[in-house]
Amino acid sequence: MVGERERITVFITSPLEPEHVDRIREVGGDHVEIIYEPDLLPPTRYVADHDGPPDFRLSEEQQARFNAHLARAHVLWDFPKRIPGDGALLRMAPRLKWVQTTSAGVGQLVARLGLVDSHLIVTTASGVHAGPLAEFVFMALLMHVKEYPRLRDQQQAHRWERFASDELAGKTMAIVGPGRIGREVARIARCFGMRPIAMGRDSSPERAATLGVERLYPRERLGEMLSQADAVVLCCPHTPETENLIDRDAFAAMKDGVVFVNIARGQVVDEEALIDALRSGKIAFAALDVFRTEPLPADSPLWDLPNVLINPHSASTAYSENRKITEIFCHNLRCFIEGRVDEMRNVLDKARMY
Repeated sequence: MVGERERITVFITSPLEPEHVDRIREVGGDHVEIIYEPDLLPPTRYVADHDGPPDFRLSEEQQARFNAHLARAHVLWDFPKRIPGDGALLRMAPRLKWVQTTSAGVGQLVARLGLVDSHLIVTTASGVHAGPLAEFVFMALLMHVKEYPRLRDQQQAHRWERFASDELAGKTMAIVGPGRIGREVARIARCFGMRPIAMGRDSSPERAATLGVERLYPRERLGEMLSQADAVVLCCPHTPETENLIDRDAFAAMKDGVVFVNIARGQVVDEEALIDALRSGKIAFAALDVFRTEPLPADSPLWDLPNVLINPHSASTAYSENRKITEIFCHNLRCFIEGRVDEMRNVLDKARMY
C-alpha cells in the first residue's frame, strides 16, 4: 500500500472538529502525518455539515495549497468538493490509496468521478445514520396515526374535543432496502408490534430471519409486497437497479391511505407519480427527506401539499455524527497502517455502488 519507511499522509478535506482530528493523530502516532488546515475548509452551517455554503470558494493561494496537499496524500477524509470526473482525482492525487467518506450513499459519486475501476479503497459512513433515520421514520408514523395535525390545530384554537386515533401495532411495514438502516427500522417496528416485510436480493427465509423481517420478496414481486403494506419505507441505495423503482405501477399496487417515507434517494421515486398519489389520497401521508432535485425547488407542489412532511435531507444528521465517523476512520486507519486492509469496515463495492 505505502512504502514501509514512508509516513502515511492523511489530508482532512471537509470540516471536522479539532477534538476528532486529535483522536486521529493519537491513533496514527509516528506512522501518520495529518494535514489539517481549517482555513482550507468551508465554514459549517450546522453540526456535521461536510459541505459548507454553496458559494464557498478558496482563494488562489488557498487552492494552490489545497492542491499541493492533495498531491501528497495517501488517505483523504472525504472526497474533495468540485472535483471533475474522468479520474481527475487520481491525477491530482497520484499517491492516493484510500478515501473515508462522510456519507453512506456515495456509489453515484464514485461513478461520476470515474473511480469504479480504480485501485482506490473507498470506505463509507454506513451504519452511522441508521439510528437517526429510523427515529425520523417513527416520528412520521406516530405523527400520522396519533393525528398530530389535529392536536396542533385544536391546541391553537383552545378547543377540547376528545377523539379516538389509530395505532401502529398490527400494521404491516414494507421496507425497500433492508441494509443497516432497514434492519434498524425493522427492529423498532417489531417493538411497536408491527409486521415488517422487505424487498431484498436474497429472499430466503434464513436471510429474512437474519434481517429481522417476517418475509423477504424479490424485486419481481415488489407489487405483491407493496399491496400488503400500511406503511412503506424506502432506504435503499441509488443504483441503476433502483432508479425510478417506485413508479406509477408501484404506487398503484399500494393500499389506499398508505403512509410513505423516503429516506433513500429522490431518484428512487417517480416524483410526478408521487405527487399524483398524494393528491388522490392513495398516499394518506408522506414524510420525505430526499428529492430528485436538492434543494427542493421553491415551485415544487410538494411544499404546499397538506399531507406531506418535508425534511431538507437532514434526517440522518445528528450531533454525534462526526464522532461516529471518526471511530470508523480510526479503526480503518489502524488496519491500513498494519496492512490489514481486508479488515477495514464499510468498504464500498464500487461495482454494485453500495
